[in-house]
Amino acid sequence: MTPPNPNDHLWWLASRASGLVALVLITLSVLLGLTMASKIVRRPGVGRDLVALHEHLSLAGLVAIAVHGLTLLGDQWLHPGLTGIAIPFVMGYKTAFTGLGILGGYLAAALGLSFYVRRRIGTKLWRKLHRLTIVVYLLAVVHTIGAGTDASTSWLPAFMIATGIPILVLFLIRLRPRRRPSPVARTGRTGRTAGRPVAAGEAVSR
Repeated sequence: MTPPNPNDHLWWLASRASGLVALVLITLSVLLGLTMASKIVRRPGVGRDLVALHEHLSLAGLVAIAVHGLTLLGDQWLHPGLTGIAIPFVMGYKTAFTGLGILGGYLAAALGLSFYVRRRIGTKLWRKLHRLTIVVYLLAVVHTIGAGTDASTSWLPAFMIATGIPILVLFLIRLRPRRRPSPVARTGRTGRTAGRPVAAGEAVSR
C-alpha cells in the first residue's frame, strides 16, 4: 500500500497550521487583555508595553485567521469555494462548527480593527464592545474542537485547559463590580480634596 504523499495535502496542512497559530495568538491576546483589564499588573511603565503587545497579537491573529481560510481554497478534497469560507454555515464539512469559526473570524476582525476608530466611536463604547473578545475566544475553541483535526491529540486539549482556566478566572474577576471609594476615603486623612482644604466633618456630611 502506497503511503499518502504530503504534497497532495499541502493546502490542507497550511490551513491546519495557520488555524493552530490563530488559536494560540487569539488565546494569548485574550489572556493578556483580561490581565490588563483586571489590573493585576500595576508596575509603572508596563501598561504601555502590554497594550502594544496586545495590539500586535491581535493583528497577527487576524492575519493567521485570513491565511487559515484562504488556504482552504486550494484544498482539493474539501474544495469549499469562496462562498464556503466567506459565508457562515454554507460549507459542507461540519457545517455548524465551520460556520461558528467564520463568525468568530468576522467578530475578531471587527473588534481588532475597532482600536483604530476608538476616538470616533468613543472610549466608553469601545470598551463595551471590546468585552466581546471573550466570545471570539469561545467561538475559536468550539470551532477547533468541532472541526479541527488536532482536537483528538493530547497536546491541544492540554493547551486549552492550561490557558482556559486562567482566562475563566480573569474573566470572573473582570465581571466583579468595583467598589467606589467613599467620600472619606477620597479626601484622605488630611481633610483635603482636589487641593482644597475642607472643614472637619464636611466630607462626611456630603
